[in-house]
Amino acid sequence: MQRICVIGGSRYFGKLLVQRLCAAGHQVTVVNRGSAPPPPGVEHLVVDRDDEAALLAALGTRTFDVVVDQVCYTPVQAEIAVRAFSARTRRYVMTSTIEVYDPATTALPALTREAPVPEERVDPAVWTVRTDLPWHDGAYREAHYAEGKRQAEAVFTRGAPFGFVSVRSAHVLGGGAREFTGRLAYYTERLARGLEIAVHAREMPTVFIHYEEVAGLLLWAATATGFTGPLNACSDGLLDVRDVTGAVAAQCGRQPVYRTAAAGEPVGPFSFDRYYAMSNDRAKALGFVFSRTADWLPGAAAASLPAPTTPAA
Repeated sequence: MQRICVIGGSRYFGKLLVQRLCAAGHQVTVVNRGSAPPPPGVEHLVVDRDDEAALLAALGTRTFDVVVDQVCYTPVQAEIAVRAFSARTRRYVMTSTIEVYDPATTALPALTREAPVPEERVDPAVWTVRTDLPWHDGAYREAHYAEGKRQAEAVFTRGAPFGFVSVRSAHVLGGGAREFTGRLAYYTERLARGLEIAVHAREMPTVFIHYEEVAGLLLWAATATGFTGPLNACSDGLLDVRDVTGAVAAQCGRQPVYRTAAAGEPVGPFSFDRYYAMSNDRAKALGFVFSRTADWLPGAAAASLPAPTTPAA
């Protein structure tokens, strides 16, 4: 049994992670703002992580074997976490994102070939940190999501006295209504309404991961490996937006209608005109076994369909 603190953990794969940690016999403490109660037997500290004094008061004298941070979005939050947990844990796992590799969000060297990118492409040990930017502003934080994650990783990597791993998650799917971003539902709704789906003239593939699989990988990263550093998390297989839409269409019995988007025109959430699909070789070498996206995508697509309505009596 380990003492594990989960920051966030109130929805989607974070909630599932808490459930799996409990099922594995670990002693779990959840830290969040109280939007939803944790499972029975889980200690719940209701506090805003951005309020350092309140966070320290809530933590009291508690110590943990591992902290899993589901909701660190900025270098300012990372600096608070480093100060708060330096003497309280030996290991810290942060949920990061594939978006750290997106060339549309930062200047990265051009790829010499279109091959899945390894973790070395973004090295947090040398990434510039700017805590003077308006990270407290929600709109700014959302618009600079990828940069916030890059800089948060950099703060932990360079300033934390504990072992640190950043799990760079691929696009997460599955779970039906639990998938709160609505990205898969976007295509479900357009297909159901017979609307065109705008795509780029040249679609680039990306990588995905099922919400149950990313919960499993976070549990593994927290309790079953001593690795530190960035770690890509994605199921096997590259897919583009037509593959994803086709899977949804097969489940709802609709034929997708595609239209090439004009320059600058908005497109759907999984339509990409640049390449930054991740390699999962590092996690595999450490012993984690990934599923194949093609195997679970039909089920995820089916779960995204609206429930059939019952006619009124």
